[in-house]
Amino acid sequence: MTEFTNIEEHIEKAIDFAWLILPNLVMAIIILIVGLYIIRFLNKMVRKFFQRKDYDLALESFLQSFISIALKIILFVLVITQLGVQSSSLIAMIGAAGLAIGLALQGSLSNFAGGVLILLFKPFKAGDWISAQGVDGSVKEITIFYTKLNTFGNQIAVIPNGQLSNNNVINYNAMPTRRDNIKVGIGYSSNIKVAKDIMLQICADNENILKEPAPEVYVDGLGDSSVNLSLRFWAENAVFWGAHFHVIEETKKRFDEAGIEIPFPQRVVHGIPQETQKN
Repeated sequence: MTEFTNIEEHIEKAIDFAWLILPNLVMAIIILIVGLYIIRFLNKMVRKFFQRKDYDLALESFLQSFISIALKIILFVLVITQLGVQSSSLIAMIGAAGLAIGLALQGSLSNFAGGVLILLFKPFKAGDWISAQGVDGSVKEITIFYTKLNTFGNQIAVIPNGQLSNNNVINYNAMPTRRDNIKVGIGYSSNIKVAKDIMLQICADNENILKEPAPEVYVDGLGDSSVNLSLRFWAENAVFWGAHFHVIEETKKRFDEAGIEIPFPQRVVHGIPQETQKN
């Protein structure tokens, strides 16, 4: 009988506790649902605001990510507080959790700091073609922790911001023009002056190649089977690769027309007569 009475007491206490916490629980759920809706609405408004303004795309994506995460953290604090957790306890819990998370996520914090440095010092921006961490591509998006590159083959490469801010990055769009250096080998019997004149004329005929600074051709070296010429010219970034491939193709055509040989590796094999082998 006593055991049955104890069970009834426990059930009554559980019911009383449920009735006590139920209003806070319902209110916390309402705050969570309404808060998520408000966050979605604010994110949409922020996105529309940036679309109307001509801000840097990298800054836009970074701030949108940061605002979204900050709002969710605030919502989490409101929900926990509504459930009855005291502010002092919550602060202590957040501090302890922050320390533990900070130790566990040192790499993520480094990536966040790297993203801030990228936005402050602007080594590159959205749309720039860069080379970093062994990957070449166009900067598609800079988020809080990662930078996304669209590679030449239309793949998406994701690189942590910490690595980008602490290692070498080549930005091919930092300057409006680029210099190309095309190397071509000609035979030792070919006329060097004629070959150089042909390459310079190709540059003169191409409207995408800048006339100032003027294109130049040098003898770059004397190889085992060729005289190596180096053609250097400047072009704007937007038409650089078109000029590059045009010069290579046109050089081959005009060299063939002028009878200038472009050597290729050859191997000469001498056979030993069978009689000589027996002796």
